[in-house]
Amino acid sequence: MHKAYRYSLGSKTYEFRNLADLMARATPARSGDRLAGVIARSAEERAVAQMALADVPLKTFLNEVLIPYEQDEVTRLIIDEHDALAFAPISHFTVGDFRNWLLSDLASSDMLSKIRNGVTPEMAAAVSKIMRNQDLILVAQKCRVITAFRSTIGLPKRLATRLQPNHPTDDMNGIAASILDGLLYGSGDAVIGINPATDNVAQATRLMKLMDEVISKYEIPTQSCVLTHVTNTLECIEQGAPVDLVFQSIGGTEATNSSFGFNLATLAEAEQAALSLQRGTVGNNVMYFETGQGSALSANAHHGLDQQTCETRAYAVARKFNPLLVNTVVGFIGPEYLFDGKEIIRAGLEDHFCAKLLGLPMGCDVCYTNHAEADQNDMDNLLTLLGAAGCSFVMGIPGSDDIMLNYQTTSFHDALYARRVLGLGPSPEFEAWLEKMQIMSNAAGACLNEALPPAFAASLKTLPAGNSESEVSNG
Repeated sequence: MHKAYRYSLGSKTYEFRNLADLMARATPARSGDRLAGVIARSAEERAVAQMALADVPLKTFLNEVLIPYEQDEVTRLIIDEHDALAFAPISHFTVGDFRNWLLSDLASSDMLSKIRNGVTPEMAAAVSKIMRNQDLILVAQKCRVITAFRSTIGLPKRLATRLQPNHPTDDMNGIAASILDGLLYGSGDAVIGINPATDNVAQATRLMKLMDEVISKYEIPTQSCVLTHVTNTLECIEQGAPVDLVFQSIGGTEATNSSFGFNLATLAEAEQAALSLQRGTVGNNVMYFETGQGSALSANAHHGLDQQTCETRAYAVARKFNPLLVNTVVGFIGPEYLFDGKEIIRAGLEDHFCAKLLGLPMGCDVCYTNHAEADQNDMDNLLTLLGAAGCSFVMGIPGSDDIMLNYQTTSFHDALYARRVLGLGPSPEFEAWLEKMQIMSNAAGACLNEALPPAFAASLKTLPAGNSESEVSNG
């Protein structure tokens, strides 16, 4: 039986049913928690819950699980793989002590690397709830998480981009044009990743082959990914398709992942299949995961938890499989879960902080839907804050408008802006390639050449006037 938590303020005593209730009431306001009925009933109750949460020992999260061990394989993963030795340096802390230590000079990048496997998602979520935005930025910036496949992601003073050339009909001409557009703006070092409009094995294979041809022809130090279901990617591998990264959207509860059509065993099988291909050149991180606050609630699989805690539990799933990339699609699910720009910005910073603290190569799809109370200025703010926080990668889409998924995100120009303003470069392998191809004269300074690169100019001259998909993919 879980104990109740009490906190007295003046003559009034507040009571929270259990740790899950305390966590939910302490969470900064957002529409998804209001929808779920777990939000604090007043600003005062939220502040009291945060003070009560600050007094909770970190050890409590190992003894009082939020979802029963017997009912949830994510809980079992968190508890069974907890590293007691890594936890030892912080085991005597309360949540409030942990916050103070994280903000101190004692929590160096090296020290944060040493303790990361001792931090559970619930501990990370709890401490984030009592931190200001600047706290989340400062600590995340100290977390170093480096991964590699054909490019190296997460090095200091670097900001990678996912080139996202989606098309509403998977038209090969349109996709190829978007890839070219992105490369000419220095985008694509994290991955060239396509969300297929038609999600099946045959279509995924066609898209994989297109990207493989482009990457091979121009010797681009990057990786490709078709964001199809993990079981489709497994079939593609079995049929000999050129698979670089395996993708899957993940959640923080077993029920959420079941609703997505997979479990931990599925991901383990996919990771081993991708590793067997040995397609990486500078590393062997082969998985790509996406998350987003509200996914568990939208599947009615949240077990009464607040959406940010559910989100952070998804990072335990990601951490298990050593991904090259993870990103939160922060505003994509809609205003039912994150209502406006303020809530989206806060959620993006929370997700990035928690994932980096847990040792993940975290990026962010800085985005919103057109029915949210947000606009591109809000996204500019979040992009800039995440760049300062050491975000691993962001999205790059023509004109910031995904014409297939119908949402607003960041453009190739936006990524260029962030690199220039914050003094960030692309991945080192990609940086050298951009200069070699004469796309940029100074890739570290994000300085584009004015002329079309000779290699691309020569290829464009060979294009026929017709509209044949095979002609474009072979051009």
